[in-house]
Formats: sequence, structure tokens, C-alpha cells
Amino acid sequence: MNTLSKIEHWADAHHPQWIDFVRIILGLFILYKGILFISDTEALLSIMKTADLQFVNLGLAHYVAFAHLVGGILIAMGLVTRFAIVFQIPILLVAVFLVNTQQGFLSVTNNLEFGISLIVLILLIVFLVYGSGKFSVDNWMKKHPTW
Repeated sequence: MNTLSKIEHWADAHHPQWIDFVRIILGLFILYKGILFISDTEALLSIMKTADLQFVNLGLAHYVAFAHLVGGILIAMGLVTRFAIVFQIPILLVAVFLVNTQQGFLSVTNNLEFGISLIVLILLIVFLVYGSGKFSVDNWMKKHPTW
């Protein structure tokens, strides 16, 4: 626990203000991807039909949708940011390494999706270390504990 508090103290001391706007954009992008994931029902149904374990895929689809929708809002607001990021990282790891390798890891048609997924994964790891920042609900709650 002492190491985590040292990392949090270092991140608070070295947190530039512009990175908060990157966090807000990242949260809104994840929310947007969650909305796109839910709205593309044909792709979801095709995934469910081709797999042997339909209930597992259904559960994973609900996990991804819920994590993106709720996590995107929490990351954008800066409310329990690290907690929301912990639920996003497994999704992005699967997106970067499993989905892109099955579709041709560095194929010409898949480069943009792979690049965006990789950038989002790197940003999530950065904000896992840096936390929410000054323009966040977490910071406001720290400054106003009795409100």
C-alpha cells in the first residue's frame, strides 16, 4: 500500500493540466465506442451465432458494453478514474492482441483500428498511473470532504 501511495503522490505532483483534457476526450471516445458497440446488433448476433459458448459471448458482450458506457462516463468526469480504467484495460488488451491478430495483425485494412486501439490502451495505462487530475470530480471531492 505504501508503494501505491508513493505513486499517487508522485503523479499528483507531476500532473500537467493539459493532460486532464486528454482524459476527458479519452472518456468520451470510450463512451462513443460503447454506443457504437451496442448499436451494431448485427455484428453482435454474428459473433454469438458462430461461437460454441453463446452464454459466455453474451456475458462478454454485456461486460464490454457496460464497461465502455459507464467507464467512459467515469473517466471523462474524473470520478474513480483508476477503478474505471482497471475494467477497460482487459477489453483493450483483447482488442489489440487477440482481435487484431485474428484479422491479420498488421494488415493494410486493419492498421487504423489497431493504431487507435493501441493508443487508447497506452492512454489508459498512463491515466492508471496519473489518476484523474485537477479538473475532476475526485479532486473536487478531496477539496470539499464535508460538502
